[in-house]
Amino acid sequence: MKKIVIASNNPGKLQEFRHLLEPLGIQVLPQSAFNVTEVEEPYYTFVENALAKARHANKCTGLPALADDSGICVDALNGRPGIYSARYAGEPKSDERNNQKLIEVLRNLPDRNAHYYCIIVLVRHADDPQLVITDGIWHGRIVLEPRGESGFGYDPYFFLPDLGKTAAELSIEQKNLISHRGKALARLTERIKEFY
Repeated sequence: MKKIVIASNNPGKLQEFRHLLEPLGIQVLPQSAFNVTEVEEPYYTFVENALAKARHANKCTGLPALADDSGICVDALNGRPGIYSARYAGEPKSDERNNQKLIEVLRNLPDRNAHYYCIIVLVRHADDPQLVITDGIWHGRIVLEPRGESGFGYDPYFFLPDLGKTAAELSIEQKNLISHRGKALARLTERIKEFY
């Protein structure tokens, strides 16, 4: 079985990656299994941050490394929190505080349209000149009261009008079919088949 290190310690992300990649015969390993620490994300774009994370995990483990950078972008906030989604309310990272801050900012705004964005970068080796990069987008809007018990991050507040549910009310199977990360991973699985 092929091995890929996921440049993340987020259990929700790891579960989603495993669910989609293990059927392809790829063993998904968290970077924490190799004592790889999280790397700084100093860039202003999702792609640069994902690339930094993937290169760091690859350098530390010698294995192909996959990293995503994703976030929620709110139209009325000019795309914020965007790349700062995980730390929107500051350190230490807290989904609860991030959600509280977002709801406070949006409470009196009529436009609460938003989208999740995800970019995935696969680095196969340290000098890989041919990176695999895919992305996905998922449209919805922010609701002021949380709904659902699944998912993570902003999912309880991310409402999908077509389904009448929040992302946190979806099963992992449903979410993987339609989410930003699910779309990016579906594109990635097609690309991976070219290399493995």
